[in-house]
Amino acid sequence: MNKKKIINDPVYGFVSIPSAFIFDLIQHPFLQRLRFIKQVSMTHLVYPGALHTRFQHVIGAMHLTCLAIDTLRSKEVFITAEEEEAVLAAILLHDIGHGPFSHSLEHTLIEGVSHEMISSLLMDKLNSAFGGRLTLAITIFNDHYPRKFFHQLISSQLDTDRMDYLNRDSFFTGVSEGVISFDRIIKMLNVHDDELVLEAKGIYSVEKFLIARRLMYWQVYLHKTVIGAEQMLIKILYRAKELSMQGKELFATKALRHFLINKIDVHNFLDTPDHLAWFTRLDDTDIMSAIKDWVYAEDKVLSTLCQKLMNRDLLRTEIRNTAFSTEELEDVRKRVKVHFDLSDDEIDYFVYTQTIQNSAYDTKNNNIKVLNKFGGIQDITEASDLSNLEALAKRVVKYAISYPKEVGFPLR
Repeated sequence: MNKKKIINDPVYGFVSIPSAFIFDLIQHPFLQRLRFIKQVSMTHLVYPGALHTRFQHVIGAMHLTCLAIDTLRSKEVFITAEEEEAVLAAILLHDIGHGPFSHSLEHTLIEGVSHEMISSLLMDKLNSAFGGRLTLAITIFNDHYPRKFFHQLISSQLDTDRMDYLNRDSFFTGVSEGVISFDRIIKMLNVHDDELVLEAKGIYSVEKFLIARRLMYWQVYLHKTVIGAEQMLIKILYRAKELSMQGKELFATKALRHFLINKIDVHNFLDTPDHLAWFTRLDDTDIMSAIKDWVYAEDKVLSTLCQKLMNRDLLRTEIRNTAFSTEELEDVRKRVKVHFDLSDDEIDYFVYTQTIQNSAYDTKNNNIKVLNKFGGIQDITEASDLSNLEALAKRVVKYAISYPKEVGFPLR
């Protein structure tokens, strides 16, 4: 069978699958599941084009990693065929543990279990299935390989994961502020003492990359309507699970029902192999098919939330720089309770606050190192002449409240 395939990617054009093993890995059901998981969750409710998937993202990240390896080899960095295959496998599998709607439902269906933990478990299962061929990939993924730059290519502040999702999310949302010069950045990569560095000529491209990341977070990923819709989705799943644990019959696929009727946390998830097997059968379609049916559920809270989500009658979300006072929150809760005739226990499904935070650059962990023309190494904040770059390292904290539009503007 011919496994030297090419994929026509809307962002990069033709992407080559570099080997038969990588092709077999892509074809595995664990990775094919990512075709049915949206990359940016509920963002399509604000930007209708944002319907791209985790599968597209990992293929794109693999392509950029291929380009990075070619660049490093052209600069006489020795990379074996085994190392190349391993780092490509690692970037392909870095998101394999994502559940439905990516980050939105993380810790919801399974309490306290991150997608990174599930990714690690699935990599181990794949390694067994492929006769140990992923051992080096897992070693690189876990940052246990002595040549650190391989791990940094897939997980750092200047990795191919971030380069792809910024470029791809910008493309599909139509938010041009996220466009980055990924090709220029990759051409400026080098290795110094087995660590990934950026040649000084690439500083301006990385400055734009960091600014683009900041703009994309506040304009797309943390857009007030997006975070409000994601919270609605989370509350719907919590309500469905609460009802299911009480013995109520709700429509659900077998995979989703497994997580609705069982209390699963970090302890019993690891102790019970069946939980992981059921997880690999879950994707966005399980959740959406259930929500479409729950619109007609007998439970008023579940039915109302599902109707609102399906009709894009989303909760109003307000974001500001100061926390909401107890008095403000109580005022909203009273209005909602009266309008929807809710009990005290039910109000939390319609009114909720959250703290959101982001910094575009972390100066303490995996900082971006710049190789100057004299062979010296500097942090990019020191090497850059852009005064705003240090400001990007500051963590910005904002506060959000979501509540039904029907109660008017109680906070104004």
